[in-house]
Amino acid sequence: MTVFRLVSAMHLVIIITALILLCSSPANVWSSYGSQERISGSTVHNWAGKLGGELWHLGEYVTSREEIQKNYKSAQVNRKDGNSLVREIANDIKNMTDLKISAVKRIMDSAEATAVSQQDEVVTEYEYYNTKTLRPPGEPLEKGAKEMILTPNKHFYNIPVNTSHSAVHVPTNVYDQAPDILKDIKWSENLNEIFIRNYQDDPSLSWQYFGSSSGFMRQYPAMQWRNDSVDLYDCRTRSWYIEAAASPKDMLILVDNSGSMTGIRKEIARHVVSNILDTLGNNDFVNIFNFSEEIDEVVPCFKDMLVQANLANVREFKQGMKDLHTDKIANFSAVLSKAFELLQQYRETKKGACCNQAIMLITDGVPYNYKEIFEEYNWKNFPNMPVRVFTYLIGREVTDVREVKWMACANRGYYVPLSTLAEVREQVLHYIPVMARPLVLTKTEHPINWTPVYADITDPKMTDWLWEKRVCTEQKEIYETYFRDRFHNNHISNEEHDRRYVQKIRRAMDNDEESEDYQKYQLMTSVSMPVFDQRENANITERILINEAIWVEKIRETKIARLLGVAGTDVPIQDIQKLMMPHKLGVNGYAFIITNNGYILTHPDLRPVFQGILKPSYNSVDMAEVELVDDHREARDINPKLREFRSDVINQSTGATTLEVKYYYDDMKRVSHTKRHYYYTGIENTPFTLVIALPDHYGLVSVNAQVEIRRQYAEGVNVSQFFQGDNWRIHPEWTYCKYHYDSEHEFPTPEAEFRHFLVRTGNPNWKWLSKRSVTPPEHVEQCDRELFLSLIFDGRATEWFSNRNMSSNQDSKKEFQQRFGVTIAFVATHSGLTRWQEFPGEENRGQPRFGDVHNRALDEIWYKRAVEQHYVDEESFVYSVPFDDGEGYRNETLVTASHAIFSHKAQPDNKMYRSPVAVVGFQFRHMSLHALFKNITSTCDSCRLTCDSDELECYVLDNNGYIIVSESLRDTGKFFGEVQGNIMEMMVEEGLYKRIHMFDYQAVCFREDATKSKAPFLITPLTHLKWMLEWFIGNIVWLLVESNFKFLWHLSWAFASEDDYHDGFDIPTDITFVEILEEQNMKPTEPPYEKLQINRTRPEPCDKEVDLYQLQSHSDQVFSKRADEGCVRPFVVQKISFSNMILVVVDTLCTFPEEKKLSITPDEVRYNSSLACFKVHSDLPQKRPTSCIKQHPKEQEIELCGHSSRVEVSVLPFLLCWLVTFLLGTEH
Repeated sequence: MTVFRLVSAMHLVIIITALILLCSSPANVWSSYGSQERISGSTVHNWAGKLGGELWHLGEYVTSREEIQKNYKSAQVNRKDGNSLVREIANDIKNMTDLKISAVKRIMDSAEATAVSQQDEVVTEYEYYNTKTLRPPGEPLEKGAKEMILTPNKHFYNIPVNTSHSAVHVPTNVYDQAPDILKDIKWSENLNEIFIRNYQDDPSLSWQYFGSSSGFMRQYPAMQWRNDSVDLYDCRTRSWYIEAAASPKDMLILVDNSGSMTGIRKEIARHVVSNILDTLGNNDFVNIFNFSEEIDEVVPCFKDMLVQANLANVREFKQGMKDLHTDKIANFSAVLSKAFELLQQYRETKKGACCNQAIMLITDGVPYNYKEIFEEYNWKNFPNMPVRVFTYLIGREVTDVREVKWMACANRGYYVPLSTLAEVREQVLHYIPVMARPLVLTKTEHPINWTPVYADITDPKMTDWLWEKRVCTEQKEIYETYFRDRFHNNHISNEEHDRRYVQKIRRAMDNDEESEDYQKYQLMTSVSMPVFDQRENANITERILINEAIWVEKIRETKIARLLGVAGTDVPIQDIQKLMMPHKLGVNGYAFIITNNGYILTHPDLRPVFQGILKPSYNSVDMAEVELVDDHREARDINPKLREFRSDVINQSTGATTLEVKYYYDDMKRVSHTKRHYYYTGIENTPFTLVIALPDHYGLVSVNAQVEIRRQYAEGVNVSQFFQGDNWRIHPEWTYCKYHYDSEHEFPTPEAEFRHFLVRTGNPNWKWLSKRSVTPPEHVEQCDRELFLSLIFDGRATEWFSNRNMSSNQDSKKEFQQRFGVTIAFVATHSGLTRWQEFPGEENRGQPRFGDVHNRALDEIWYKRAVEQHYVDEESFVYSVPFDDGEGYRNETLVTASHAIFSHKAQPDNKMYRSPVAVVGFQFRHMSLHALFKNITSTCDSCRLTCDSDELECYVLDNNGYIIVSESLRDTGKFFGEVQGNIMEMMVEEGLYKRIHMFDYQAVCFREDATKSKAPFLITPLTHLKWMLEWFIGNIVWLLVESNFKFLWHLSWAFASEDDYHDGFDIPTDITFVEILEEQNMKPTEPPYEKLQINRTRPEPCDKEVDLYQLQSHSDQVFSKRADEGCVRPFVVQKISFSNMILVVVDTLCTFPEEKKLSITPDEVRYNSSLACFKVHSDLPQKRPTSCIKQHPKEQEIELCGHSSRVEVSVLPFLLCWLVTFLLGTEH
C-alpha cells in the first residue's frame, strides 16, 4: 500500500511538472479547442520579435539616439520645489497685473479731472474719429468718414492701428450727434495723452479704453471697426463695465403675464428681460417669475432659488421666456411678497451675491402702489432699504403712471416707460447708474475689478446666429448637389458620399481652416475701475405739464451721484501664459488660473471654440470639470478630495495636494492616468489663484544644462555656429529674449530674433536683466537668462544632427533606411529647440516642412507620449498614424516614431533622479511598414497558417487600441473595437487593455429648434390671408413658367471650386433652374424638397461620456485565447518588442453569434433635467468679491428716479378719423 502511494505521488509530481512547463511556454492557451495547430504562439512570438527588432534598429540608426545621450552626460538633475515655483510664477503675474492696474488708475484720474472742468460746456457740433467711419488712405470717403493712417501692428494681433490717436465707438442704438454725447466725446479726447504715455511706460499694454455711461467707448489705439456682421457691441453690456460700475447683486425679475400683456407688449417684455440678463455677470444671482393669478418660475427647476448669472443659466432663462402665455389678472401682492421673502432668505442665510438686491417689475400698469408690502419687507430699517425696485411700464397709451413710478422712487429705484422695441436697450441700461450711486457717493473708493475670461469683442448672442448661418449654408449645398446630380442622372452611393466628405475634411485640414477659426477669437481678461463725476450738484432740464395742457421746460439744480463710466485695459490670456514658465514646469506639467467662482481663466484643456464658433457657455467652465479624478464615480459626482482642493483654491489659500487623475489628449482620442502633484497660491490684488500641476516621478525633478556665452567666446567658440542653416526651430510661444517695443524691432521669425540676441549677448557690455523689468527706455529687453542659456547648450549638443552624412561608407545602412521609406529624422529638446533632417530623395513634395508644423517641442503629442512610454519600456519607440487615415488612404501617409532620452544622476541619498532632456524620432512611409508587416507575417518555419491566409486576420495595435497596420489599408488609424469589437472586449476582460470611462464637461449638443418645427401653431385670420397670398403668387409664377416666360426666372449656378466635388463635369451655363425642374417633371412645391430639408438645430452645452482604452504593462509572454465549446474566435496577442505596439492574430474559423462594435464616439450624458438644472444643485461654492458698497446716507437726497411721461396724439389715427368723416359727409 505504501509503494502504491509512493508511485501515485511520483505520477502526480510528473503531471504537475509537465503542466508548469506547458504554462511557461510561449503559447499559453486557456481552453480545450485545438487552435494551437492553427495559430502557433511561438510563430506569433517570432513575428513580433522580428518586427520590433527591425524597427528598433532602424530608429537607432536614423536618430543617432546614443550620440545625443552622450552629449547630455554633463547635465545636472535637481529636485524641483513646487512651492517655490508656484510662488515665483505668481509673483511674476502680480508684477504684470500691478502695471495694468496703475495704467487704469491714471486713465481714471485723468477722466475725472477733465470731466469736472468741462461739464458745463454746450457742444452741438464736434468732429471726432469714429471707428466705424475710419478709412485708410486711398479708400473712398463717404459722407462722415475720416481718413487715418492705419498700420498693422504685431502687438495688436496684426490689426491695422494708429498709436498716435484713439477712436470712438458708438453703439447702433445711440445717436452719435446728440449734444450730451458730443460733449462727453469732446472732453474724453484729452485721454489720448494718458493712453499714449501709458503705452510708452508699459509696451506690453493691450487695448486701453474708457466706456461712457452714455454709451460710447473711446479706445486706444485707433482702429477701424470690423463690420463683418451686425454691430451688437455696447460697452455697457460687457463684463468689464457691468462689474466695475456696481457691486454684485441679487435680482428678481417679475414679468406681468396677465391677459392685457399680449401682442407687442409681450414682445417688449421679452426684450426687456433679455437686455437685463445681458447686464449680469458671474458674480450676480438672478431668477425670473411670470405672474398673473399664479406665480411660476420661467425655468421650473429654478424654483424658490436664485441662480448664478453665468452664460449657461442666462441662456436657459432666454429659452424659457419664449414660452410666455398671457391669461387672467395679475396678482401683484402675491408676487411682490414672494420676491421680498426670497431675497430676505438669501440675506439671512448669506447666500447669493451677499450685497445689492433688486426687484425688476415689468408690467403694463398697476392698480395701486402696494405701500403696505414695502413697509413690511423693505422699510423696517428706514432709511436703509435692502432692496431696490425698478419698474418698466410697457404701452404707448398708458396714461396713469403715478403708482408704478412711485413704487420705484420710494424704494431707491428707477422708473422707465417703454412703448417700442427700439428704445428697450437704452432704457434698460438706466438702472446701472442707479445701482452705482452708493459707490459714486464715496467719491474716493474705486474698486478694482477683474473679469472672467472672454473672447475679445464677440457678443455671446452671436453663437446661435452664426450656427443658423452655417445651417443655411449647409442646406444650400444639399440643394445644389442634389440638382446637379439629378441633372446628370447620377446615383450617389453612401460610399461616394463618404469619399466626398473625407476629401472636404482633408482640404479643410490642408488649408488649416480650423486654426484660422481659433484665431478669430482672442481670449482675454480685463481690469477696470469706475469713473465718477466729482460734482455733488448739477443743473437738469425737466418737462413740466402746466394746467394739464402745456409742456414747459425748466432748468433747476439738484443733487446727483453720476457715474461717468468705466476705465479699463485688456490683458490677453497669452500674455499671462508666457509668464507661467512652461520650460520650468516641464513636459506634461502645466499651470492654470482659477477665478473666485471656481471658473477657469486659463487652462490647457479649456476649449472655448467648437467648429469655429464660440461655445454657448465657454467662460463658465469649472475647475472640477477639467481636473478629473481617477475613480469610478458617475458624471458630476465630484470626489471629496477634489472638492476640498477646489475650496482652498477659490479662497486663495497657499498649499499643495496630490490626486490620482485621468486625462485625455490627442484630440480626445487617447487616454492616460497618473498621479499629479498640485501646488497653489493666490495672486495678490486679483481674485485669481495660480495652480501648477506636475506629473509624478519626472515632473518632480528638472535638468540644469547651460552654456555661459562669454566663457565660450573666451575659449574661441562662436556660439552662433550652433545655429546655422534653416533646419531648426524654437518654441514660438516661449520668451527667450525680446524687445518691449515689437513694432520698432520686428523680426520675420522667432529664430531670427534669437540670432539677433545671440550676437548681442556676446557683447562685453551685455547685462542680463530680470524678465520682470519693464521700465523703458532703460530696460528695453526682456530675457529669460536660464532658458536662453539652456537653448545654447541644446544647440551645442545637437549641432551636428541636421548635417549628418548618412551615406559615406554606410551603403548597407542607407539601403536599410531607403527600404523603410524614411522621410524625416528629428530631435526636440527641453529648452524648446527642434532640429530635423530630410533624407535624400524624400523631400517635402509640396508639403509644409516638418519644423513649420511641429515646432512646439515638449508640447507636441509625440514628445509627451515618448516621455510617458519611458516608464513602460525605456528602450522603445512610440509609433502612431493619423486617426481614421484608412478612409481615402493615400500613399503619403506617414508613421511617426519617437523615443525619450533621459538624463540620470545619482544623489547622495542613493536615489536616482531621471529627467527627460530630449526626444528623438523619425517619420517613414506607412506603405513601407505595411510591406514589412506582410513580409514578416507571411512566412514561418513550421506553422499551418500565416497572416497571408484568409483564415487569419492580423493587426498591429498601439497602446490605445488604434490600428497601426493590418492586412487591409482601410483599417489604418481606426479604433480596433470598431473593426473587431468582440476581440477588443475579450482583451479588456482579460486585462490586456484597461477601459477608462471619461467625461467631457465642455461638450456641445444640438437641439432641434422649436421655432422651425412642424408643431401646431395658433391659426389667425392673418395666417389664412398669408396662405392665400402664397397660393396666389405661387400659381402666378407657375403660370409664367408654363407659358414659356422662362426669362423671368434665371438663377446663376456658381460653385466654389474648393468646396465642390469634382467629377470631371460642369453644369452648362445655359441651363436654368426652371429647365431642370421641367426635365424632372417637378413643381417647386413638391417633393423631394421636404426630404432634402435638414433639421434646424441650435447648439447647447451638454456633458458627454466615452470609454477609451489603455494597454496594460505585461511581459513579452504570448497571450492566447482558445475557442470555447461554442463558436468563439481564438486569438493570440504578443507585445512587439521595443515599441508601444502589440500584434494581434485572430482566427476567422467562425463568426461570433453577434458581431459587437465598440465605439469611441462620445455620447451625451442623459440627466433627469436639463444640464443647467442639474448643475444648479451641485452645490459648488463661490467666493464673493471683497468689495461691496450698497448703501450711502446721502443717497436719499437724490430726487432723480425716472422719466417724465407725456401723452402724445398719434397722427395716423387722426387722419383716419378725418378720412372716414369726409367720406360719410360726401355720401350724405
